[in-house]
Amino acid sequence: MSIVVQGVSKYYGYQKALDQISFEVKTGEIVGFIGPNGAGKSTMMKIITGFIPASSGKVIVNGLAVEADNLEVKKQIGYLPENNPLYPEMYVREYLGFVASIYKSAISSKNQTDNIIELTGLAPEQNKKIGSLSKGYRQRVGLAQALIHNPAVLILDEATTGLDPNQIVEIRNLIQEVGKKKTVMLSTHIMQEVEAICDRVIIIDKGIIVADEEKSNIYSKLKRPRQVIQVEFDKEPGDLSLTDIPNVSNIKKIRKNTWLIEAETDEDLRPSLFNFAVKNNLMVLSMNKLESNLEEVFRQLTKG
Repeated sequence: MSIVVQGVSKYYGYQKALDQISFEVKTGEIVGFIGPNGAGKSTMMKIITGFIPASSGKVIVNGLAVEADNLEVKKQIGYLPENNPLYPEMYVREYLGFVASIYKSAISSKNQTDNIIELTGLAPEQNKKIGSLSKGYRQRVGLAQALIHNPAVLILDEATTGLDPNQIVEIRNLIQEVGKKKTVMLSTHIMQEVEAICDRVIIIDKGIIVADEEKSNIYSKLKRPRQVIQVEFDKEPGDLSLTDIPNVSNIKKIRKNTWLIEAETDEDLRPSLFNFAVKNNLMVLSMNKLESNLEEVFRQLTKG
């Protein structure tokens, strides 16, 4: 395991930010670490990277205990914090060369800087001062400094903040590519981002992990009917009862001639709805089986 977190708690005075957190992350795994504001995401990431100590518990990164081998651990980690602190008076290339030199990489600082500038799409802006860059390009600089020493573990806190849709896709592709050989923990409020690139999802709320599942299994946490079908007819069903259809548990009219049909069955309900329409002289204008999404899981698990 690249990251092992065992029973970590964190107090700020009398306030408990993390409560006995435990999880493991494997090499080559991209994990979405999500939760509401104040849930403890950034605190956990700062503990993993050695920026702040845990009040109790243990964190191990690539076999190294974070507190005991702090500097060695930091060599293993690339970290993009939420506020992305940079030196605005430095030029992009100058700054990245400076960061590369700090890590004393076996690869020359110049070659490493050239590679990372190309990788993160910073070539057009490399000779500008960081302070003159757009927020999106500053975010790229932050990601470049996290990657420049070729770390085994990548911790990204709101990595795509301030990026336009095209840039978001580019950064997603970059994270997926580097994630094939690295361990990546990604914190974000953009659920579509987690669904697009993560293999696994950890949801934290009030300092406690409320879900830790492979992405394909996270929807099992939903407390909802097994199927929800949205159907639009050419006219109102009138007094005909949609609830008479086998396995239908609830119906809800959402607009004229359009209904949400909930069913407690794994058997596809749509053939029964077509039969209902034919039998009652109705025309089906549209029918969609609504899929669960991560945003819905997130709301249910963190709304309390």
